[in-house]
Amino acid sequence: MNWIDLRSDTVTQPTEAMREAMARAKTGDDVYGEDPSVNALEERVAALTGKAAALLCTSGTQSNLLGLLSHCQRGEEYLVGEEYHTYRYEAGGAAVLGGIVPQTLTVQSDGTLDRDALKSKIKVDDPHFPMTRLIALENTHTGKVMPNGFIQSVRSLADIHGLSVHLDGARLWNAHIASQSSISDLCQDVDSVSLCFSKGLGTPIGSVLTGSEAFIKRARRWRKMLGGGMRQAGVIAASLDYALDHHVERLVEDHRNARMLAEGLKGISGFTVEPVQTNMVYLEVESMERAKEIQEKLWAQHIKVPASKRMRLVTHLDIQEQDIQMVIDAFRSV
Repeated sequence: MNWIDLRSDTVTQPTEAMREAMARAKTGDDVYGEDPSVNALEERVAALTGKAAALLCTSGTQSNLLGLLSHCQRGEEYLVGEEYHTYRYEAGGAAVLGGIVPQTLTVQSDGTLDRDALKSKIKVDDPHFPMTRLIALENTHTGKVMPNGFIQSVRSLADIHGLSVHLDGARLWNAHIASQSSISDLCQDVDSVSLCFSKGLGTPIGSVLTGSEAFIKRARRWRKMLGGGMRQAGVIAASLDYALDHHVERLVEDHRNARMLAEGLKGISGFTVEPVQTNMVYLEVESMERAKEIQEKLWAQHIKVPASKRMRLVTHLDIQEQDIQMVIDAFRSV
């Protein structure tokens, strides 16, 4: 029996067609700038985001780290939501490897940061304080699309204080489909953006960082310094290129399946269901013990979910509509 894995959209397997595209990829030595597939992909993603240049990275964590390191020097700080991935889930890389200080803020229920609170955290030029250099945002955050106007308001604040803005767009593709806004429009008010392909787009590896030519030149040096110089990386680039052609528009299916799952789970005792915007369904379970019980019983039915009080269920490329009804029935049985 096949497993239904709802833990994350990172668990997707590359399709046979994607594997074939990877096998056919033209390759060269990327450190020398001679991999044609990588060069073409970087140009394509830079154009999509409306930026001048792009850099292929191994992961979203790497592309975010390169972004922070390229914007900030040692002893400088970035302002970031305390629940945003660049602070909470990336092992403190910016502080450990770059000497960059994170200044965290409370994330509001819609995934944004309060503008007045953000403004209050910008430091004056005083030797007692780290120098504020960057604001780091996230879209989507816990499946929520950043509201219209939020990023623009952050941009205006950053301009007043001479700050840069970085966007963790790991699931910006989902925001693009849900909001019907172009990728370039979603990126126009930030200086740099990290786009992950190994989540909703289903590639086995890969993220792309975009920004100005000078910014990407610094990021490329950091990537090399951190051991990320890649050689015949065209096989990776080919999977990203294939995903752009075939896996972006189909995200509407993941969003539809998530809504179907949320509707089917409403009214079942033991948890409440949060509203759904993209491909994530969050359940607020009554206790951690209950969450562990749910996980154990679902795993016995070949359904993988996390054991957490705020349980995240993620629909993706490998979850079909018929799987959703099986999951709903399994929750009811539990």
